[in-house]
Amino acid sequence: MKFIFVTLFPEQILQAANHSILQRAQKSGLISVECINPRDFTHDVHRTVDDTPFGGGVGMVLKPEPMVAAIRLAKEKLPEARVIAMCPGGRTLKQAIVEEYAASGQDFIFVCGHYEGFDERIFAWVDEKLSVGDYVLTGGELPALMVMDAISRFIPGVLGKFASAEEDSFSSGLLEYPQYTRPVEFEGMVVPEILRGGNHAEIEAWRYRKSLIATYLLKPELLTEEQQLLLTGPIPRKLNKTKQRFYKALREELQEALASQAEQAASSTTEKNESED
Repeated sequence: MKFIFVTLFPEQILQAANHSILQRAQKSGLISVECINPRDFTHDVHRTVDDTPFGGGVGMVLKPEPMVAAIRLAKEKLPEARVIAMCPGGRTLKQAIVEEYAASGQDFIFVCGHYEGFDERIFAWVDEKLSVGDYVLTGGELPALMVMDAISRFIPGVLGKFASAEEDSFSSGLLEYPQYTRPVEFEGMVVPEILRGGNHAEIEAWRYRKSLIATYLLKPELLTEEQQLLLTGPIPRKLNKTKQRFYKALREELQEALASQAEQAASSTTEKNESED
């Protein structure tokens, strides 16, 4: 898969992409990374790519001529690529979008903004706008790198095991369960016995339970309506006895986690009040 970044700061892209998994993926020919700098399409001594906005306002706006020229060159190199402008006004990146991009088999051109944003006419050469969250950064390079990194994980061979990408947080719609490795005991903290017992069915049940609890506590909006009901509503009688026991144990553990969370919040509030006094 090929990625081209239309960016005023190609060194930021290339430095980030030349390490760790992304570097190995490039050396293996699984991905390629290239940058095109809009400044190369300017004609003044200062290589100007921005100007003041019509109608007044604070800051500068990226000019259409050098940006569109850079996008056109990128499209010549990758005619079938999807052109994505990184900006706060786009749809918000989620795991489902990452998987959609990865499954498309397309190459990608990322157009990275700066200053107060793009001249609106630039978007005529863009397929879609994409945001990585409801906040503003100094430029689009970091968000674009995040998208490339997320997509690359789904390219066979980039990760040691493709299952690693499929099992990560959000791929199942839930946050990830806790992970452990050796040693069994570290400074009084011990790996849960169930993970050392070798019963894979019990391990999977434990992991699913932990994922549900973590998601309920931290990102409840990710839970389906059915999962919400199984966590907080009446346990359906139609469930077999094994599943009823599972959800009963799950609720008990969830109540313990909620109590612990409330205790920590109260302790934090007390400490804050004492420090203010």
